[in-house]
Amino acid sequence: MRELRIRLLAGVFAVAGILSWAGARLWNSIGTLPSVPLAAPIVLALIAVVLVATALSLRARLKAQRERVPDAKGVDPLMAARAVVFGQASALVAALVSGMYGGTGVFLLESLDIPARRDQAIYAGFSVLAGIAVIAAAIFLERVCRLPEDDDHNTGAPSTA
Repeated sequence: MRELRIRLLAGVFAVAGILSWAGARLWNSIGTLPSVPLAAPIVLALIAVVLVATALSLRARLKAQRERVPDAKGVDPLMAARAVVFGQASALVAALVSGMYGGTGVFLLESLDIPARRDQAIYAGFSVLAGIAVIAAAIFLERVCRLPEDDDHNTGAPSTA
């Protein structure tokens, strides 16, 4: 499995942000701009918490398994691979969604004197921060699930499982 590339996530964020900003300008000239939901940063933050909890649980179980602690519950490689895929998918979606809310938030900065638009800009800003938290948690989860032999052999791209 290939590692997440920060450049890819930054590119997705930037392209989504630019398209969202342009779309917000166009949509606003035609009619009213759709609102940024209050639940957006909450849902992204919950996903980040789930990813961090999964990473911490797997890290503790892997450490106990490496130290040969009696009655240590091992980590099924397929479960670790699923966790990494979940983390990678979450990071990609978070980069896309954060870019969209970031672009909308940048557009909304032009009209902070309107209370409703100011609230929407705040929600968009918190959504971007929560999306960055999801990306950081996904990268942490990926690092936790890295195979030990990947550190010993520096041939090609490291894999995770």
